[in-house]
Amino acid sequence: MSDSLPVRVPPPPAAEDMDRLWRVLGPARALARPVFLGEENIPTSRPLMFVGNHTRYGVLDAPHLFVHLFRSHGIALRSLGDHAHWRVPAWRDLLERYGTVDGTRDNCAAVLRGGGCVLVFPGGAREAFKGKGQDYQLMWGERLGFARMALQCRAQIVPFAALGADEVFNIGLDADGIMASPVGPVLKALGLRKDLIAPVPRVSGPGAMPKAERLYFQFAPPIDARIYDGRDDDAAARSLRNQAQTAIEDAIDQLRAVRAGDPD
Repeated sequence: MSDSLPVRVPPPPAAEDMDRLWRVLGPARALARPVFLGEENIPTSRPLMFVGNHTRYGVLDAPHLFVHLFRSHGIALRSLGDHAHWRVPAWRDLLERYGTVDGTRDNCAAVLRGGGCVLVFPGGAREAFKGKGQDYQLMWGERLGFARMALQCRAQIVPFAALGADEVFNIGLDADGIMASPVGPVLKALGLRKDLIAPVPRVSGPGAMPKAERLYFQFAPPIDARIYDGRDDDAAARSLRNQAQTAIEDAIDQLRAVRAGDPD
């Protein structure tokens, strides 16, 4: 997240927009039959920072999460989006309408200090456009930004895991394969970030059709940044990040066990 842009936080999504999204998602909801576990772990106090794993493409399950939290908990999630989204006029308008905020530090702080709830995928585009064999891997590197924001704004982190969406498509070409193809030099000359190259689903042969995967979400117990008593140094941020990462990885494993025993 960058501090170089002015604070710009659009209003939260309106109830009528969320109702419209609920109706639009009806067929997808009937197909995916989303399951939400651990909802007792969602605090009633604010601010909150929901931190989770970014599933492939990022749009197959996130809308279900948004609608569920709004309808069941009255939470209007403010997702922190990659700056690249704001280069696409119509797309950025749609994202903002449903609560997405350009992911700068100042925008994040404005939401949290206003008592809001933000959604953070620390892996960003790297996880959304993950390659073959990387299902459900957290690709956070040494990023500490979200943990620093939680410390500075005295927010509670709600770690959560999402399972199912990474397996909907079989990948034909991932970023490495695309860059090794004849179009690779063109993309490189255009200066396109490798983490913004979306994997291409298999379009022919076995596994070419998308699979109807059930979607699972699990909320882990919250991690209260206030226990660090105002610290925002590297050690405190790293400790907070590691706690969140471990909680999410454990929740992914738990969801795999739940799915294995799910007769549906």
